[in-house]
Amino acid sequence: MISAIIATMLQGVPAGEAPPPPTSTCDSPVYMVVSGRTLDRERMMAYGRAIATSGLYEQLGGYYVTIPRPVEVFEGEVPPEHVNLTVRFPCIENARAFWNSQAYQEEILPIRRDPTSAGDYTVIVYAEMPMREDMVGRVGDNLYRGDFARDGIEQVDPPVVGGDTP
Repeated sequence: MISAIIATMLQGVPAGEAPPPPTSTCDSPVYMVVSGRTLDRERMMAYGRAIATSGLYEQLGGYYVTIPRPVEVFEGEVPPEHVNLTVRFPCIENARAFWNSQAYQEEILPIRRDPTSAGDYTVIVYAEMPMREDMVGRVGDNLYRGDFARDGIEQVDPPVVGGDTP
């Protein structure tokens, strides 16, 4: 299993050659997936507006890659209150910087959680798979070209996730 994962990660790298060096310290994109039931749509709309006006996603290179409701369901049943939203960040450190930011933890998250939860969600972060060689040039380049520094975003102490964040 491990060898198959490593082979997939090195796909497109000629035998005997090392993968290209990273272009920055934050160059391994991750996907933050928020999935669950919305219980209070109005509060969730206010929560979404608060995230948007905070500028945190823009500062940290995060952006939505999915709309929260399905276009079509191929298998199973999806309750009307179920959502699944995906945000792409340039690296786990930036996703953690968003989650651990004082603005998110102290101002934005309480909109969703207090006094009762406006939704029953899980928030999970996944690593992005490297692009298969046969897809290069056929879809987006799969790279971040900008620098999205975590500096200047005040963090909660202690961090909620990820231990110490730079």
